[in-house]
Parts: sequence; C-alpha cells; structure tokens
Amino acid sequence: MTIRTRKLIGAVALLLLAFAWSLMGMVLAQFPLIANSGWMQAVYYVVVGMGWVLPAMPIVSWMLRPDPERQES
Repeated sequence: MTIRTRKLIGAVALLLLAFAWSLMGMVLAQFPLIANSGWMQAVYYVVVGMGWVLPAMPIVSWMLRPDPERQES
C-alpha cells in the first residue's frame, strides 16, 4: 500500500475517531456526577479533550510509515 493510500485511509479514520470520541464525551458529560459539579466538568473536559490523542497516535504512526522499497527483478 502506498503512503498516499495510507494517508487517505488514516485521514478518514481520524475523522471518524474524532466524531465518535466527541459523541462519547458529550454522552458521558451528562452523568449527574459530572453535570452537577463545575470543577468536575472542567477536569472531565480537559481529560476527554486530550484523551483522543492516545488512540490517534497508532493511526498517525501507521499513516507515516514509509513505503516498502520495491525490488526490481
């Protein structure tokens, strides 16, 4: 697979990850423990806002992997 193809697939995967992560974050933010406390909301949104980076790192790493060298016969 060429690097261009991996970048296209990776970009789509990152968009889907961001969409799903934000939806999950909004749903979990409605739990009474978080919704009723201002400082819990602040901590929650900081953690969730930065938390998407961990699952995105393997996708970006895969996207930027160099093409295997083609051997000519």
